[in-house]
Amino acid sequence: MVEHLIQNGEVGLAMEEAGTGPPVVLLHGLTATRRYVVMGSKSLERSGHRVIGYDARGHGRSSPATAYRYPELGGDLEAVMDALRIERAVLTGASMGAHTILWFALQRPERVAALVVITPSYDPATNDDPARLARWDALADGLRGDGIEGFLAAYGEPRVPPAWRETVIKVIRQRLALHEHPEAVADALEQVPRSRPFGSVEELRAVAAPVAVVASSDEADPEHPRAVGEAYADAIPGARLITDQPGHSPIAWQGSQLSRVIAEVAGQHGLHNAASTVPNAESGCSLPECGTATASWAISHA
Repeated sequence: MVEHLIQNGEVGLAMEEAGTGPPVVLLHGLTATRRYVVMGSKSLERSGHRVIGYDARGHGRSSPATAYRYPELGGDLEAVMDALRIERAVLTGASMGAHTILWFALQRPERVAALVVITPSYDPATNDDPARLARWDALADGLRGDGIEGFLAAYGEPRVPPAWRETVIKVIRQRLALHEHPEAVADALEQVPRSRPFGSVEELRAVAAPVAVVASSDEADPEHPRAVGEAYADAIPGARLITDQPGHSPIAWQGSQLSRVIAEVAGQHGLHNAASTVPNAESGCSLPECGTATASWAISHA
């Protein structure tokens, strides 16, 4: 594994890459870091892919910024690809990362080989809802005023089944502890939810690359409604909708399962037909919190 710091104007982006082969770029969600896309799984690099993950501006080890809108987030993605001399890549994003890669696909289609859109939540119809924005502002104020404890106080009781609530709180603490600049994460909490990656779902009909949309059940992840993922998949020509099997943990929580989806999407474009070499395991996560079902996707992020 090789770590870099890539400069995009005022922002230094902390990233790492591993493996050789067709490039796959991973983008995480709001309040997360690059660890929280394929959950530490090494399946992609082992199956012949060059895997690049980076911390979004203001997150993890990346430096703070003044702006946290999708044009800036998409510009960071392009800066990473430029610095690594990647002309086109399979782009994989979760939540905020999912919205960023869709923005990028609409603005820079020539640089997108394929997309894996994981648990999107952006709904153009409700994006400006005052109550919704007030909740994000409360989380930002809590984090800025009293750190992780302030964030948790504003977050309240997780809206997930009782058996998962303790795990959700644990993962929130773990995720927030990874940020070198929590005040920057607070700024992002205020700005990202107000930004629009596209004006309407109908605009997604212009996405021409192969696409898979991973949507979790509302019981497991109420912050990312399955209906949003379904709407995206309906709008994008030829998109494949991937949902959870009854009685199984959400695919979005399982590193090996996500890696398999990514490899299959890459194979559709002829980049690499490695699906058969990716383990079909229930869990491919190497992070410590994965032993308790990794309920990180139940945490709200834009």
